[in-house]
Amino acid sequence: MTLGPDRFAAAIAAFDAANAEDPHREQDAGVAHPKELVYARRMSEMLERFAPDAPDVVRLAVRCQHIRRWEIPRDSYPRTPEGYKAWRTRLMGFHAETAGAILREAGYEEDTVSRVQALLRKERIKRDPETQLLEDVVGLVFLEHYLEGFVAEHPEYDAAKLADILRKTWLKMSPRGHEAALTIARLPAALVPAIRAAVGGASAATPPA
Repeated sequence: MTLGPDRFAAAIAAFDAANAEDPHREQDAGVAHPKELVYARRMSEMLERFAPDAPDVVRLAVRCQHIRRWEIPRDSYPRTPEGYKAWRTRLMGFHAETAGAILREAGYEEDTVSRVQALLRKERIKRDPETQLLEDVVGLVFLEHYLEGFVAEHPEYDAAKLADILRKTWLKMSPRGHEAALTIARLPAALVPAIRAAVGGASAATPPA
């Protein structure tokens, strides 16, 4: 599938404009930016490092993975495993709907729109290589940029709980994603032992600084 560069640039710009409205802020290189805009850019940057030849549908899905996520906060669902699952399901549908409207406005045909939406809904994960690629990038970005902050926000989590979270992230990733996590991802040094223990010491390679 060949996609026009003008449409692609327009879609990326529109995704970023939507995420730039996030009222929450996150530090990136010492400067505060809209949180979901930072996340979107980190996703694209990781994809370029991990799979620079990825097709445009994946590049589009990566950029809008969390589009306007703040509109459906976690607290809008019960703090239970069932509530979390319902929240995640609703988010995936919301991201697909929001991204679809932007892609259509950018001039994409319905087959491309539907394909990006399927990726955002994580359809056929572990069976669809492009869905799996998206999920690998999600895992790599979490490990590199968000794991350390997540641990700091949850001092009540013991080593067993942290290991369980890491294993769940690991299981969603492919063998290629596992290799990248231990080679190209810049893992937080203090958590490298916990990560290796949780995933069974999959590699003795030293993560890059």
